[in-house]
Amino acid sequence: MARLRYHPDRRPDDDPLPPFPQPAAHAPWLDEQLFGRRMLFVRDLEPDTAARAAATLLALDAMSADPITLHMSADQGALAAAWTLVDALDAVNAPVHATAIGQVGAAALGVFCAATKRAAFPHARFRLAEPKVTSPGGTADQVVAEAGRYLRDLEDLVLRIAGATGRPRSRVEDDLQSGTILSAEDALAYGLITEIVTR
Repeated sequence: MARLRYHPDRRPDDDPLPPFPQPAAHAPWLDEQLFGRRMLFVRDLEPDTAARAAATLLALDAMSADPITLHMSADQGALAAAWTLVDALDAVNAPVHATAIGQVGAAALGVFCAATKRAAFPHARFRLAEPKVTSPGGTADQVVAEAGRYLRDLEDLVLRIAGATGRPRSRVEDDLQSGTILSAEDALAYGLITEIVTR
């Protein structure tokens, strides 16, 4: 809801002043700069942002086979949104180099592991955790069906991480259940990344 401005000389029956401008969801000029440099920044994994990021990846891939740089700082997100982006990453021919900034975790790990090359800044963190479940509501049958979809998506996440890191599936499952947090150095040893970016 827009906030109205206060003016001491106004009466209740006067026309209201225009609302304060609301901050933009993103800066278009920044998107243009990143696009021109074949870069993409993902900071949350919601259906609309994942679809936008997937469209950007596909557009960059159609323009050139040069590498695409994906910077990630996403600690949560919906599994369905993550798979939207993973499917786009699997579809592009251009190599995608992902770099972790801040913390990457839960469903975002599936996206990160889908990249051709993976790196992290020194203070980046990785949180191996099962993505949160949002209750769909509805009938008992609908809830059961949604739970089944979640378990299949979770299994795909485990397999994606295991495939990228070379870790046994059972180890990845245990780490997701316990909420293991890895520093950049730990992630290097774990196999999540192949280098730590210093300069």
